[in-house]
Amino acid sequence: MYHQSTSLVEEQHDPFSLVADELSLLAKKLREMVVAEVPKLASAAEYFFKTGVEGKRFRPTVLLLMATALNVHLPEPIPNAGAPMAAELRARQQLLAEITEMIHVASLLHDDVLDDADTRRGIDSLNFVMGNKVSVLAGDFLLSRACVALASLGNPEVVSLVAKALEHLVTGETMQITTTTEQRCSMEYYMQKTYYKTASLISSSCKAVALLAGQTGEVATLAFEYGRNLGMAFQLIDDVLDFTGTSASLGKGSLSDIHHGIVTAPILFAMEEFPQLRAIIDQGFKDPKNVNLALEYLGKSRGIQRTRELAAQHASLAAEAIDSLPETIDEDMQRSKRALIDITQRVITRNK
Repeated sequence: MYHQSTSLVEEQHDPFSLVADELSLLAKKLREMVVAEVPKLASAAEYFFKTGVEGKRFRPTVLLLMATALNVHLPEPIPNAGAPMAAELRARQQLLAEITEMIHVASLLHDDVLDDADTRRGIDSLNFVMGNKVSVLAGDFLLSRACVALASLGNPEVVSLVAKALEHLVTGETMQITTTTEQRCSMEYYMQKTYYKTASLISSSCKAVALLAGQTGEVATLAFEYGRNLGMAFQLIDDVLDFTGTSASLGKGSLSDIHHGIVTAPILFAMEEFPQLRAIIDQGFKDPKNVNLALEYLGKSRGIQRTRELAAQHASLAAEAIDSLPETIDEDMQRSKRALIDITQRVITRNK
């Protein structure tokens, strides 16, 4: 298990406060980027970018902190130099954070349609308010805006990385809605789907931040590993909270996964202790009796605890990736590295 090194145990900082000014600017830019010619499309596209319902801005926070942790002080402009200077580099990394958030929100809009969700972030979901068709089109519109912005970065490797993550989002969602009974009971299948649906976007974006900074392949891989493991830990805790949280704290109905027939890590771990759960999963969860039976077995098992332990392992690997980054005496870089490690602990101890 990872333990913070002495240099990183020093004064902890609220990760979100370190980039608060940039997050405010990002929120303003996002609202500007989703302006559309058709009023209804515009209001739909900005639905989750309005002040008060923007969410935690988890992904942009991680990316902006990663940018600071990796951005060595650049020299003054050199004639004919190809590398971007500090201000331009930061602007490009901020744009990447905006792109990532647009893709993430678009995926939420599409997911809510597929799941027939009626709430999101504690308010009515867009599909509940405006209908499925407008919600799907609003998601498509956000993706198109994200693609235009992505192309403007002019970095083929970054474009390819983020495009692949977008493909993974679609693949993961398709895996979820087309599972066979055998696949639903497979931990390997669940982990692959979780990577595609949740961890791929943040890991690819973390790597893209490193590539934009001109970092080495080794450093870019460490950034990717941080994002991958952080994303996995985040989703594992989400799956725990679906059983232990409340609707108000989660911003969605508790037990939503099992009611949709989605089998997650806590149930899969419970099934290892109680193989008779397999027959219940095979029957599905349309019958409330099956839901209650599954919850009964889950309560008797170590399913929740083992899922938390697996999340903690991924959080530890994420922290190790940050601790493996090249050492620096730059205070801003050190502070951002501490904040990135702090986020790994916040992810696994949160209750919403």
